[in-house]
Amino acid sequence: MRIFFAYWLLEDGGSAQDVRAYAATARGLGHEVFLYGRPGSIPGIPSSLRVDTADAVVFVFEWTTDIGRCDNLDLARILARVPRERRIVIDCDGGYNDTLTLDGDRNHRTPQEARRWMEICERISDRIFQPTLDPLRSDVSTFFFHGYDPAWERPFDFSAKDHGMVYVGHSKFRWGPMRRILEAVEPVRSSLDRISLVGHGWDAMPSWAAEMSMEDAYASDPSYLAWLGVECVPPVPAGEVLPWMGRAVFNPVIYRPLFARLGFVTCRTFETPASGTIPLFGLDESYVAEVFGKAATALVLPEHGADELVADLVSRPEHYGDVVAQVRSHLARRHSYRARMEELVRILADQPATTDPTASVPRGERP
Repeated sequence: MRIFFAYWLLEDGGSAQDVRAYAATARGLGHEVFLYGRPGSIPGIPSSLRVDTADAVVFVFEWTTDIGRCDNLDLARILARVPRERRIVIDCDGGYNDTLTLDGDRNHRTPQEARRWMEICERISDRIFQPTLDPLRSDVSTFFFHGYDPAWERPFDFSAKDHGMVYVGHSKFRWGPMRRILEAVEPVRSSLDRISLVGHGWDAMPSWAAEMSMEDAYASDPSYLAWLGVECVPPVPAGEVLPWMGRAVFNPVIYRPLFARLGFVTCRTFETPASGTIPLFGLDESYVAEVFGKAATALVLPEHGADELVADLVSRPEHYGDVVAQVRSHLARRHSYRARMEELVRILADQPATTDPTASVPRGERP
């Protein structure tokens, strides 16, 4: 099958690692994956504008509705050349829902904006997917999109770490979850080495936030970060994400409130455990058990005594490295790109799934 992804891919944000992994996995399974765009526009990812040769087109909506730096006729070309039944939408941002607002986070500003966006998705396809086990809408199906690649796995060498904590990701609607992590770090700060937050908006408002009316999305507390000795680093290319995470003893795994409410997975869901660090989950324990396996619940930040867990991570990293090894094994079994690719092909061929769309065991048998 020849599959095109319609997606605006950037090297310092979003799911560049995922698209590369799909392209490589597809070749091994006898399929082809292309990013819709001019050939050679993204190094290492096959790109093409020849959608007339596509067996199917996958629209991946994640933080932007644009396809790429082509022109304004891209959508018209795809819709004209690829029949509706060969197009699907993967909504990675929760936009295909009525207006939701949680702890300052939102998927749309107004009900009118939500309705307009849902109408756009429905004009593209009658098959909408989201990366969650429990979509809010009955007309949405599950497809996780993001996956785990054992080839990413880096060794656990805690003697070589130059950071106590690193987080790679933009601050968009994430200050609340990050503040909870930092408050757990605060009582034991002297026992940690450097702390770095890598991405847009942690120590200053991004230059483009005002023109996009997104100042509230990037709200943070730079004075608190400076007091705690947190270093803020500009975004890094996708190829540097895992090495950056691997510099620290532990990395928080946090979601913006909207994604936590929807039970979404993200690219960091699967990248962090592979990077040679200890993931510290600022997420619901039942969600962590379901996605990462039972062993991962030992790494969930508790409501009480959170600083004690942080101190233990730092003092006994090898012990927790053994826990992460179990998490890796679970992810490799249940969330590999091979499983994702096989499921995507079944979806595009409109065949009934023979296994759970998340490559997990049947829902009644999940931990």
